[in-house]
Amino acid sequence: MTTRKKLEGNGLWESSRMMLPEHKELIIRRQLEESRREKPLLDAQEIELIEHALAESYYVHRTVTLKLYDEYAEMERTGVVSVILTHKREIKFTTRPGEWEWIKIEDIISIQ
Repeated sequence: MTTRKKLEGNGLWESSRMMLPEHKELIIRRQLEESRREKPLLDAQEIELIEHALAESYYVHRTVTLKLYDEYAEMERTGVVSVILTHKREIKFTTRPGEWEWIKIEDIISIQ
């Protein structure tokens, strides 16, 4: 019965008295690397559509939802573009009154 419990979930690693902290760290790092996602490549037309939608959000204060690239998880933000820094290729994105964040335009993979 104890052998079965050791093999459930991550029990083999958690219950092993022989596991060195370095080994556990290596296993965790390897699992993270396996879950890493590649950044999708956008064509010129798609980039132009994103930039047009950002400008529209800025000029008419239209709420948009951004899908952002992240190596490990899908991220979405909903709000309004309040500043566009063309030389830095960044936007100040207001999500709520008094709450905002700077987002690099290159990190945006889609916009709705």
